[in-house]
Amino acid sequence: MSKSDVILKIYTILLLGIIYVPIGVLIVFSFNNSRNRAVFTGFTLENYYRLLADERVWSSFYNSIWVAIVVTIASVFFAILLSYAVTRYDFKGKDILDMLLLIPIIIPEIVEALTLLLFFIIIGIPLSPWTIIIGHIAFDISFAYLVIKARMAGYDPQYEEAARTLGADELKTFFRVTLPILLPGIIAASLIAFVESYDDFIKSYFTRPGGFSTLPVHIWSMASRRGVTVDLNALATIVVIIAIFFAYIRIKMERWM
Repeated sequence: MSKSDVILKIYTILLLGIIYVPIGVLIVFSFNNSRNRAVFTGFTLENYYRLLADERVWSSFYNSIWVAIVVTIASVFFAILLSYAVTRYDFKGKDILDMLLLIPIIIPEIVEALTLLLFFIIIGIPLSPWTIIIGHIAFDISFAYLVIKARMAGYDPQYEEAARTLGADELKTFFRVTLPILLPGIIAASLIAFVESYDDFIKSYFTRPGGFSTLPVHIWSMASRRGVTVDLNALATIVVIIAIFFAYIRIKMERWM
């Protein structure tokens, strides 16, 4: 084994350790029988029982799920239309539109969240769950657009031309030829949009009404009130498990496709 291979392996191990050791510690201490955050005194499931009995946790989780579902459907729908227009048609301002769709990814999220909040205040829209959804869509469209656009640009448009040659109109060609070919990209874009919305804290915090919390906002509220507790460790562990589940689904779908 060469010296460069040894260095590369050490670097990889250190990098993975920096990423995953803190997560492992968090999971272990979520089962701690003591309220002491630094000393593990014994194993217990009481932290999870107490957490699952908290109605605020369930309410926040439910809010995160339904908001993410609505955001995903809207983001992917608009991303399909935008990517189809940009890749299949030539029109004035196409390059500008393509550039504008990248801006939400490039600019700092807190700037975007503050801009959205000021926009809602100026035009007189009261904060509600729908202002959170609008904020998430404005951000998630860009991710979904990039994924679907790459898929659309990556296959031969002659499939569509062949369908039209055989008598299919443009609408029938889109639904029977284009959409099935785009399906892997649509699924990937949907997963990304869902996770981005489900995990978002900054835009959710700035655009939410009083008394409405998503799961990331509720986690921040718990941490700001009581600091890092075993209950918070348990909640964070559940969030990590959900993230692993989505990653597993993504890998399975990738193999299936």
